[in-house]
Amino acid sequence: MKQFDYIKADTAEAAVAASGEGVRFIAGGTNLLDLMKLQIETPDTLVDISRLDLASIADTADGGLSIGALVTNSDLAQHARVRSDYPVLARALLSGASPQLRNKATTGGNLLQRTRCYYFYDTARACNKRDPGSGCAAQGGFNRIMAVLGTSEDCIATHPSDMAVAMRALDAVVVTLLPDGDRRRIAIGELYRLPGATPEVENSLRPGELITHIELPPAPMGKQLYRKVRDRASYAFALVSVAGVIAVQDGKIATAALVFGGLGPMPWRDAAVEALLIGAAPSTAVFEAAADALLADARGFGSNDFKIPLARRTLIAALRDLTGEAA
Repeated sequence: MKQFDYIKADTAEAAVAASGEGVRFIAGGTNLLDLMKLQIETPDTLVDISRLDLASIADTADGGLSIGALVTNSDLAQHARVRSDYPVLARALLSGASPQLRNKATTGGNLLQRTRCYYFYDTARACNKRDPGSGCAAQGGFNRIMAVLGTSEDCIATHPSDMAVAMRALDAVVVTLLPDGDRRRIAIGELYRLPGATPEVENSLRPGELITHIELPPAPMGKQLYRKVRDRASYAFALVSVAGVIAVQDGKIATAALVFGGLGPMPWRDAAVEALLIGAAPSTAVFEAAADALLADARGFGSNDFKIPLARRTLIAALRDLTGEAA
């Protein structure tokens, strides 16, 4: 591991004031420390934010929920309001990692964790995300866990977070603090970027910008579900996952939010899929049409071709559970 300087921040303002080129924030460190050991991340300075007053969960004036960026995944999953009003989020959190990691991993860090692409972690292989301009070894290699939606000629990596998939289905807003003292509110769908020709730029945060809170709107109406398909029952990233929130009224789908993990470089939400569902009576034909819309532009790269039919089956099964429509 490369030598680095260490700063312990006492306030969020002090943390962003210490930011700059070669500086990284660290809280739980469950992803960053691994990357530093492999010298994929080589910061000159770590700013420790783990002691900041950002570890509380509170009701908001409009009936939503404010979640501090340092709330651990375990505490968030077990919170009474999350379990009662946002069960899709609780289930997504509990499906990720292991209890030991969930006890350390933070809400803000979970949103910003980096891909688990094999070639990103193998410093002997080409990876545009790690080394811009070097190429993408995954496209001609073993790409079983890679993306089939939103890819580019430069990158086919997937985003690894379960929590972020559920957060996007709930229309979460990310609240940040900038070095100049200003704050921003970023819709979670605007936090992430497609790889395009710059896969190393993964999000829309500005230099030195610190996530302080995540806000959820009031609990949505309808049924919530998180379904994750993976290689084993624990400690495995999603091959395909879906976070769904659907309300059925008078025999028709009144509202629909569907977000997918394991398929793209970000939590994947397609407005066309939801538009097909809203106003329709639940049926196999409608669900098949939604799957067609979701996967119209899907592209496999060999080892991950199976993800396309798997995503179809997973979506249709999730829609049947969410709407009560029998197979």
